[in-house]
Amino acid sequence: MDDIDAGVWTPSIRKAAGPLYLAIADAIAADIASGALAGGVRLPPQRTLADSLGIDFTTVSRAYAEARRRGLIEGRVGQGTYVRQKRAAPQGGPASGLIDMSMNLPPRFDDPALSSRMWEAMAKLEASHGLGLLMRYQEPGGASADRAAGAHWLSGRLPGLLSERVLVAPGAQGALLAILSLIAAPGETICAEALTYPGFRALAAHLRIKLTEVAIDAEGVVPEAFDAICRKERPKALYCTPTLHNPTTATMSLGRREALAALALRHKVPIIEDDAYGLLPRKAPPPLAALAPDLVYHIAGLGKCLSPALRIAYLVAPDARMAARLAGAIRATMGMASPLTAAIATRWIDDGVAEAALAAIRKETAARQAIVAEKLPIAARGANKEAFHLWLRLPAPWTRGEFVSLLRTAGVSVVASDAFALSAPPEAVRLGLGAAATRQELAQSLEIVADLLAQSPAMSSTVV
Repeated sequence: MDDIDAGVWTPSIRKAAGPLYLAIADAIAADIASGALAGGVRLPPQRTLADSLGIDFTTVSRAYAEARRRGLIEGRVGQGTYVRQKRAAPQGGPASGLIDMSMNLPPRFDDPALSSRMWEAMAKLEASHGLGLLMRYQEPGGASADRAAGAHWLSGRLPGLLSERVLVAPGAQGALLAILSLIAAPGETICAEALTYPGFRALAAHLRIKLTEVAIDAEGVVPEAFDAICRKERPKALYCTPTLHNPTTATMSLGRREALAALALRHKVPIIEDDAYGLLPRKAPPPLAALAPDLVYHIAGLGKCLSPALRIAYLVAPDARMAARLAGAIRATMGMASPLTAAIATRWIDDGVAEAALAAIRKETAARQAIVAEKLPIAARGANKEAFHLWLRLPAPWTRGEFVSLLRTAGVSVVASDAFALSAPPEAVRLGLGAAATRQELAQSLEIVADLLAQSPAMSSTVV
């Protein structure tokens, strides 16, 4: 009964019998059990069913999300929602039934051969390192082989990089903690983009460091705004993400980077360059660390470009002397990065697995951006196609609070701009494209987002 027209199907529900979305999900389950809905039957589009029942589409969206959580139905990209052929429970889905677009993860690629290579490379560590890898402490800045692997991994972005300037830190957050503990004291000022990484905001608050916002535009930091702050406040550093900025996906041009580096040199203000996404573009302008190496602390985490499970970041210091001081800061605050995960990263880099995984992430990101272009063109127009997150500016009269709340009711979780803003948050949200387990799940979530945007906030209200 594959692809039967289910536009004629309407659930039998009683509107007074509990939450409507549960009643619809229960009706789907009952009709599947009775044989009225067979495996492979296409269900009506959410808006069509909402119109036929005389209810809000968000209720239907939530019902479909609940039915997906129970393993009753599934989505197919560009085709619609279908009754599952098997009644198996969904694998690894969130217990809440929410489609999580709040986490900014690299998309999961479907390449069994590459997956096997990744595991096989890890298995080889026993032969090459033995029990010593598991039973000994290592230097806080990383073993020499791991530092050399980091220098090699970054050589395409930072040609001629010497391993003596590279440290292995326990993630980007650990690298930031080491840097801030050396360059700023409580009460001192660091400037950051007006929309900035929430983890940096949290760390600055923890260390009681004052953050001053720098204006940004479509290319990132506005040089004139940075210049004005340097003249007025004498900040201890500038923190920024020049490539695929989080959350806006903006990437600084070479000219903008050169202007920013020149101002930093003139005012003697160090730059903390978060290059978490720097390897994702196939062609990107050189890092700030390549333009002003004596003044830039460069952080290249592996969580976004390789694997979130590797809590490893390569921290490039301005010189070997500062690298030694940063190693001391890592020792004092975190001890060291995990030798086991550092060894895995080194093995993947040495065996070419890391490059293959990066290529697979790029390929899957492109496929998911194509789904965005189809399902949510309003976001695709301003998106960087090499990023696996979106910055969606909401059309009036939507507010971010209403949108996030109603979207969550419909079964999708996103992040409001408040998480990133150093002052007045814009009416915008960030959507992660990588957390969805499959392209089909991503397409379903984007359809829900698009349907909600098509409504007015008043029409979508669930308050009674």
